[in-house]
Amino acid sequence: MADRGGAGIVAQGLRKRFGAVQALAGVDLEVPRGTVLGLLGPNGAGKTTAVKILTTLLPPDEGRATVAGFDVLREADELRAAIGLAGQYAAVDEYLTGRENIDLVGRLYHLPTVELRRRTQDLLERFDLVHAADRPVKTYSGGMRRRLDLGASLVGRPQVLFLDEPTTGLDIRSRLDLWEVIRQLVAEGTTLLLTTQYLEEADVLADRIAVIDRGEVIAEGTPGELKTHVGGEVVEVVVRDRSRVRAACAAIVEVAGGATSQTTMNEAEGRVAVTVRGSASVVVDVVRRLDVERIEVADLSVHKPTLDDVFLALTGRVAEPAAGDGPAPEPVARGGGRSE
Repeated sequence: MADRGGAGIVAQGLRKRFGAVQALAGVDLEVPRGTVLGLLGPNGAGKTTAVKILTTLLPPDEGRATVAGFDVLREADELRAAIGLAGQYAAVDEYLTGRENIDLVGRLYHLPTVELRRRTQDLLERFDLVHAADRPVKTYSGGMRRRLDLGASLVGRPQVLFLDEPTTGLDIRSRLDLWEVIRQLVAEGTTLLLTTQYLEEADVLADRIAVIDRGEVIAEGTPGELKTHVGGEVVEVVVRDRSRVRAACAAIVEVAGGATSQTTMNEAEGRVAVTVRGSASVVVDVVRRLDVERIEVADLSVHKPTLDDVFLALTGRVAEPAAGDGPAPEPVARGGGRSE
């Protein structure tokens, strides 16, 4: 596949409506080649809809986009041969073996038999699946299925890879393993768009992050740049008496002079977090005030803003497991090949 040059992904004014629901309301994105863009947003924000448009699975109502230099509408066939896609759920056939799953996708790319065998073996080794290569996938663990799914998305050596919630449901070890694979792919020059419900995942992997909410990009920048949006430090307190959470929150806000950018409470856990702008002496004042109010503290910590804090400050909501943001599409073949 010829390299068209230019940015890996460019989207301009993408709009998509499902009946009365405005899924995308004019989304602009640009992902330079060989970099990672993390796409974050609450449920229904438009993340999955954007991915479907950029991978030719869904036409936009308005706007234009190019991926690997190919127009998503006019050059859809050429584009599919230049990309890989791993969705929220492992798109593997559990009645085929791991080797047969990768082989099947390679045939959709029309790879020569000898080359396909070599690539299949390379991917099985890369994703630590050689020992299970000839077992039916229904015997695989969740982590193994995700690794196989990602391996199958790479059989065509895509220039641009889309990972939609790639580590949802995985244990910590499996997530860390996938993170390392993703780092290797980017180091080799792959352009990556990643949607994720795990904010630390975007913090670790993404060169830049775009926050999307109600179909619009409301903030974009490096993880560090977005954290400066919140500013200050986050004082987090756990009180022993859960009924005193609101009183603790009011006390902290008052000590900080009301100059707070965000306040969150979890009464079930007895936890309150307040972002304060000011010097570290505020923490001492907080402890003194809580003591005066006779609010017993089980734990107190101070930390710099995280992407969780940024997300909450920008959207007014906490991150939640994604459930898609539009009606379910008809079943489609994995991007990257043409059906016979």
